[in-house]
Amino acid sequence: MGNRLSKIATRTGDDGSTGLGDGSRVRKDDARIAAIGDIDELNSQIGVLLCETLPDDVRGALVAIQHDLFDLGGELCIPGHTLVTDEHLARLDAWLAQYNGTLAPLKEFILPGGSRAAALAHVCRTVCRRAERAVVALGAAPNSGPPLADTPRRYVNRLSDLLFVLARVLNRAAGGSDVLWRHDRGAGKGEGA
Repeated sequence: MGNRLSKIATRTGDDGSTGLGDGSRVRKDDARIAAIGDIDELNSQIGVLLCETLPDDVRGALVAIQHDLFDLGGELCIPGHTLVTDEHLARLDAWLAQYNGTLAPLKEFILPGGSRAAALAHVCRTVCRRAERAVVALGAAPNSGPPLADTPRRYVNRLSDLLFVLARVLNRAAGGSDVLWRHDRGAGKGEGA
């Protein structure tokens, strides 16, 4: 791996193509590259969230998720290869049950916000939803190589749910609460009205 990363500017992509992990080359606007890019962006956004003060257990979960997302990107980069498994999904499900079990049931929709960490978790959630759409599009794309396994799609779907719950957990950890959507605020009235 060290030799692969020793030369960053290869100029091989100057023609608008990029190399996949199996040695093949595709256009940089290929559905596979779009999905890989959205997963990479999600991982980067989680890195920004990790710059905040977080409960240790949430930090540990997010670091593990970053590693999972790197694996997921690798799986997408090597058509037909599998790196994300049912064990990854089970871990997300366990965290989702654990954290959601500590929260009061929602009776209204919530707005992204509250603490800075919670707002960043909501940004991660929305980027995750975009990544999910890209993975779904890749799975349906003609001539995209071997069929895409279900696990990457299922992983990002469940991860977006977990990020929503973690945003709520982070608001509570900061001593605040969810920012509720007010359906009765009246048209044209601002928050202070």
